Amino acid sequence: MATGTTRALPAPSRPAWARPSRRTHWWRPATTPHAALAALLFAAYALVSALRYRQHASSSWDLAIFTQAVKAYAHARTPITPIKGEDFNILGDHTSPITATLAPLWHLWPSPLLLLTAQAALLAWSAAVVSDTAARHLGHTRGLCIGTAYGLSFGLLRAIDVDFHETSFAAPLLAVVGRQLLARRWHRAAYWALPLLLVKEDLGLTVATIGLLITIQGRRWITGPLLVAAGLAATAAAIWWLIPHFNHAGTYAYWDKAPHGWQQALWQPISRLQTWKTIGWTLGITGFLAARSPLLLLTAPTLGWRLLSTNPVYWGTDWHYSAVLMPVAFLAATDAATRHRDSRRLTLRALTDRTVTALPAVALACMCALGYGPAELTRPQAWTTGPITQARNAALATIPDGARVEATTAVLAPLAARTDTYWYGGSHTRLPDYIVMDRHDWTEAPKPEDAAAAGAALHPGAQYEVVFSREDITVLRLTP
Repeated sequence: MATGTTRALPAPSRPAWARPSRRTHWWRPATTPHAALAALLFAAYALVSALRYRQHASSSWDLAIFTQAVKAYAHARTPITPIKGEDFNILGDHTSPITATLAPLWHLWPSPLLLLTAQAALLAWSAAVVSDTAARHLGHTRGLCIGTAYGLSFGLLRAIDVDFHETSFAAPLLAVVGRQLLARRWHRAAYWALPLLLVKEDLGLTVATIGLLITIQGRRWITGPLLVAAGLAATAAAIWWLIPHFNHAGTYAYWDKAPHGWQQALWQPISRLQTWKTIGWTLGITGFLAARSPLLLLTAPTLGWRLLSTNPVYWGTDWHYSAVLMPVAFLAATDAATRHRDSRRLTLRALTDRTVTALPAVALACMCALGYGPAELTRPQAWTTGPITQARNAALATIPDGARVEATTAVLAPLAARTDTYWYGGSHTRLPDYIVMDRHDWTEAPKPEDAAAAGAALHPGAQYEVVFSREDITVLRLTP
């Protein structure tokens, strides 16, 4: 017999981004696939980095400079980087004290490979965060699709290819910040944003933008404005006080790369083809989904200073500068896809689902076409050492630990770990015990038969003898 009662209808579901936050554990069984993805990416990143290091394929002197800085931190000394300049404090170049966190590990592994492996771990960690966050909003399969595409994105792979940089610390931090913003955990997002101030001076602008989103979207009228003020104050203090304090010239060295006048600032970035290529790459790897999320606003500070600069290196995608854009772009795509799945437009929902599942294929195709990152592992020469690499290793073997060495770029990093190293071509007054001249990465270096005379010319009053010469690589030793 009927009781006369009625059953309550279930409450309508809300999208994940609009649900109230719940306390969650860091580890759940569903997290395992994303951790496995991160482990695979870490192995690939670390292997590529190690093989490039073994072949002395450094793109610049940056790995050697950071090696000197971490070594100094490990021995509780001022982070002097002689490669950059005599008695040059790295804090007079960029505010990157977060690299000091690697100092305790230096005592266990005193090698540039420590920095490269740490970078691989940081980027892989960020991939786990992005993948797991996307899975919570879109389901496990689509989460893995976004995480895989992120791990193979050009920004991360270029960061791996150009050795170690401090911005690798920003990737996991931005990933966690984005995760908290999507979950509407505004205070947690603010807490995770603060360490970005220790990574690089320009990231204070990104922190301020995070505060702006917290203010507008989260309506946190104290936390948001405080974070905006903290970010702006940190960047201003770094550029106008902290960096000039440690810099020999007493100034911020990158002012000369700022635009000259309003006309150049407004017109040149939008009239430059490379600007639109960089923006196209950043949005295109997400299937342009990221463009439909307010989270994408977090890319504005980094893209802004890069595209306004007069330095062409910043405009394109060839260096590590896009690494900090990747977590934001893919989490913005996650946000947009979540919104689209709740749309009444069936076509939009279907297109979004297909776009998300296609992202790994797009990233893989770009990686193979450009030859970035793990794509290098398919080349036989990546696994072998040719005569030039063997000659460099033999040259390094002639130099004892603790010596004062002046060297060209290719061998700076391994030397920086165990010697007092200077850059060949730089200006300093200290007489080197050894000089390494490598014509393969410094075409202006003298030929082997002219090396001894060139060494004496570089350091008047000193005499050098050739102790090694092979494959246009020469090592000179100071004679008594």
